[in-house]
Amino acid sequence: MDVVVIGAGQAGLSSAYFLRRAGLDFVVLDADAAPGGAWQHRWPTLRMATVHGIFDLPGMHFDPPSPDEPAATAVPAYFAAYEREFDLPIRRPVHVDAVTKDDDRFTIHTDAGRWTADALINATGTWTTPFWPHYPGQETFLGRQLHTANYRGPDEFAGRKVVVVGGGTSAVQLVTEISTVATTTWVTRTTPIFREGPFTQDWGRMVVAMVDERVRAGLPPESVVGVTGLAATPDALAAAQRRQPMFDRITPDGVAWDDGRFVPADVILWCTGWRASLDHLTPLRLREPGGGIRMDGTRVVAEPRLHLVGYGPSASTVGANRAGRQAVQEIKESLRPAVAAR
Repeated sequence: MDVVVIGAGQAGLSSAYFLRRAGLDFVVLDADAAPGGAWQHRWPTLRMATVHGIFDLPGMHFDPPSPDEPAATAVPAYFAAYEREFDLPIRRPVHVDAVTKDDDRFTIHTDAGRWTADALINATGTWTTPFWPHYPGQETFLGRQLHTANYRGPDEFAGRKVVVVGGGTSAVQLVTEISTVATTTWVTRTTPIFREGPFTQDWGRMVVAMVDERVRAGLPPESVVGVTGLAATPDALAAAQRRQPMFDRITPDGVAWDDGRFVPADVILWCTGWRASLDHLTPLRLREPGGGIRMDGTRVVAEPRLHLVGYGPSASTVGANRAGRQAVQEIKESLRPAVAAR
């Protein structure tokens, strides 16, 4: 292949659209059994009314469904229609185990065989790499611990005591839902910061610039909420009134602070975010001493024909669209001599 794309979420589909327009020979390898990317795995109670916003994929409008429709069905249906409309060459389910490089070509090792390519677009997102922080006593807890990625709705927590950990949007949504059926305690490592006013284009550009500065320096990208703050919705502001600072340790039957406070718990729900799913790129030795991957736009500085779309400043629906276009433009230019030689 000229190009292999890993992942068929927003970033991968956007990249595939521009690869098709560029006339390059490519394939998209997707680990999921069905279209939809990470959206198909979202909790069923996440409705379109509470989704921050879905931007159109390039070339096809997303008709807003009913606000009450689960995001886990509405967005995958749109992605599936998009794949059909543009006849994208997607192979699934294909799990990528590792990527190596020999003789200036990438080899993509998978459970369905090997592909080789002159260029690679990685669009694997974060959903498969949930982040679980460690706190003293965590292994002694006798109740249940789960991550946002495993959350399926509030009903299973009815009548329980639930500690929700994390300062992001998902934590606010989940603690609000669960509070209708259970006793909840919301704890965050830092005091939540709320964004006043609308999310304007100027604000969005500033956020992207801040994240871009980090990845250009080879540092891991920060969480979006860490840069933008939380939307000041009534639910978020109400939850903040009950928010507690982070506990110091976990006990067999709850969480405790060094000042003597204690909250009993049957469940600890870790809404602590995700990390970029990049383990399959480990053989390429891309990590900088700062822990991140040094980027120039979508291009990995150490591997100029490797582009990370949906990583860092392009880790949003609108950002992924723009990044897909940019990545393909640069790949087309870099491959021009090789394609001409063939």
